[in-house]
Amino acid sequence: MKMTTQFMAHDDHLEAPGSHQDIFSATSVAEIKATLANLNRREALVTGRLNSLVASQKDLSRELGRLDLLRAQLGTQVVNTRAISNGMLSDAAGTAHRISGAVKRLDQEQANVKATLDVVEQVAELKACVLGVHGSMGAPQDWETAAGYLNRASTIPADVIDGTFAEEIVPTAEVPDPPRVTLDHAAESLCALFLREFEKATKDADGARVTRFFKLFPLIGRSDVGLDAYGRYVCHGVAARARTNLNTSSARKEGYFYANTLTKLFEHIAQIVDGHLPLVERHYGPGMMVKVIERLQIEADVQGGIVLDTWSEDRVIDRKLTDIKSYAFSFLVQSFLPAQKPAAGTPRSMSPAKGVSAAAARNSEDEGVNMKEVDALLGETAVMLGRWALYTRFLASKSMPPEISSSNGITPMTMPPYLATSMLQKKVSNLLIEPFNTMSTFYFRRSVEKAFQLDESPSDLTLNPTKPLGASPPFVTSAVDDVMYIVAQVVQRTLATSQRAVVTNVIPTLARVLGSDFIGMIQRKMRDESYPKAAIAGSLPPEDKIIAFLVLCNNLDIATDYIHRIVSQHLGSSQQNPHDQNPPTSLADTFPFNHDAQVVSNSLSAMESSFAAKSSDLLSDGIQVLFHQVMKPRMRHILSETFRDIDYAPDPSDTAEDSKDDPTDGDVVKARFERGWLALTKPLKRILTPSNFERLLTESTRYLSKALENRIWGLYGKISEFGAVRLERDVGGLVQAAVAGGRYGLRDAFARCVQVTLVLNLEAEEWEELVAGEVGDDGMSWVLDEGERRRARGLLGGRG
Repeated sequence: MKMTTQFMAHDDHLEAPGSHQDIFSATSVAEIKATLANLNRREALVTGRLNSLVASQKDLSRELGRLDLLRAQLGTQVVNTRAISNGMLSDAAGTAHRISGAVKRLDQEQANVKATLDVVEQVAELKACVLGVHGSMGAPQDWETAAGYLNRASTIPADVIDGTFAEEIVPTAEVPDPPRVTLDHAAESLCALFLREFEKATKDADGARVTRFFKLFPLIGRSDVGLDAYGRYVCHGVAARARTNLNTSSARKEGYFYANTLTKLFEHIAQIVDGHLPLVERHYGPGMMVKVIERLQIEADVQGGIVLDTWSEDRVIDRKLTDIKSYAFSFLVQSFLPAQKPAAGTPRSMSPAKGVSAAAARNSEDEGVNMKEVDALLGETAVMLGRWALYTRFLASKSMPPEISSSNGITPMTMPPYLATSMLQKKVSNLLIEPFNTMSTFYFRRSVEKAFQLDESPSDLTLNPTKPLGASPPFVTSAVDDVMYIVAQVVQRTLATSQRAVVTNVIPTLARVLGSDFIGMIQRKMRDESYPKAAIAGSLPPEDKIIAFLVLCNNLDIATDYIHRIVSQHLGSSQQNPHDQNPPTSLADTFPFNHDAQVVSNSLSAMESSFAAKSSDLLSDGIQVLFHQVMKPRMRHILSETFRDIDYAPDPSDTAEDSKDDPTDGDVVKARFERGWLALTKPLKRILTPSNFERLLTESTRYLSKALENRIWGLYGKISEFGAVRLERDVGGLVQAAVAGGRYGLRDAFARCVQVTLVLNLEAEEWEELVAGEVGDDGMSWVLDEGERRRARGLLGGRG
């Protein structure tokens, strides 16, 4: 029925449009015939489908028969399978289950037997140890053997020793007590005995007996007692040695006596730790030396504190700090005050402040504090801080956990708590670090002050290129060398302390003093003493003023280079010789704790960048002054003289006739400019440093290019075709002369001038291609826009 319905539904889709019309509703013969034709087609289709279904009925019946046969066969197999499962497999599964249970019970019984045997063996071992301890502590008094038995007993589990089985089996008539009681009593008795013998050996200075009994404490489970006794023993030796070192010399105030005494204390402790570490770790275990080190550090706090307190008193540190803090820096202060009219008498020639007499300057030099004493104190303090840093690094390396100390060193080293919180660390901070910071600040600023008090300029400098110079370059005042020497000394001494607290205080202070006092003094000299101002408008400033100003500019440039080299030396510059036999120690080695090396590196870099920035600003201002006061007035005259009587629109016949008479006329512009330019720049180049002259030349060529461009634009309508060629040649020669001896990049300043003359001399076809945008592969980078190129093209009379 379902198949018939589908068939009919499918057949309905075969009807043509309009075929659903009922024959009884036909109104004409044509409609009746059409309807009958449609019905005939439908009948033919239905008949064909019915015939196909009837023909396939045999095949369907045959397949259904095969399915019935397979179902009967599968039913037989199902019956057989159920029989096998309920028969053979069920029995086998039950048997396997019983066997598995029996095996598990057997394994459990074997484990119980083994555990019982282990307990029996342990109890037997315990009994042997108890009897051995008792026997060894008797008449033989074999302490090593007794300690060995106790050590063997310590490996037996506590539940076996305290178990009822052991308490029944182990006691004997000779040793009736329970094993735990016997072992504890024996350990206590041996501990007291070993301690007495150890202390007796230390009094007798019998090293062999000290070592003998020291090794026995871990065997009886009294490692803490042994380490404590050993700590007292070594601390007694440390204290005796330290007192001897401190009291042997009567000349305490001479040299580095206290630094050497403190060094001997640290070296003695380091020798003890390094020499006895293998013995302690072999008998007491890895990392156990730390307890001895902590005990040694307590003694080091006492003995080192005595040394530092005595040093502070003998060197009268508090009094010197008071004098330092009250020092007025009169010379520097007066130097920055507004200039005053000179008093009666002749002022000191080297004084940077008008009105400061030689006597007043000398009083300022000798005022208050002895610089030699401060320098000696700084040196001794730096040595003590460096020794303390080396000592702490050594102890920290010995106190590192075994898993870290055996690694490849990537893990940063940390300060052990017993060092970071020690009393000696507090004394180092109060008696060494804080005074060192204060004295370093004073020492450097006073050195800067004294350097400018005694400042001298290089002698026999002249702007006359025909006269020889009386000194060798670089031409700087003596203050630069003096101050930079002190900078290098202070930086070296500061880093030698290996103290982050020192570096982060002193290095920024150096930067501050350099920026305020050193650069400030140079700035004041440039402004008040050496400013190159002409007495008459249009003339050059006095020669001595120009020379002094040039030297001060050199001061800034050379000082910046000094600072860069000092910092690079300590940061490990890539420019250092890789084959140097004594390369500088890296900051990571000097400052190994946490991230101290990075902090120190940042401090040095900050000092360099801060000084370079301030120096560069003042130097830029100085170059501007040189340009406006010295270069610019002469450059206008040189440019006017260069193009004097030069005509770029000559009559061709006159030009040909002139060229016959004067064959060098074509180079007259270059020759004039070169002569005037060398006369202006050569005297300055002799005195300025190469980088300063480069700065001045850059500023000058920038102005010269603009002036030359304005002169070219001023030739509008005054250039012939022949004159355009000559103008291009003249501009090229002038540029070549202007940048001679300088960077090739200086030519870029004249790019506009060169391109104007280039456009001026283009052929008509080349100009049309340029206007059309067809010229683009010649490598030319145009600095002239389209309007400026058209304007340049229009300079030639008659062109557009």
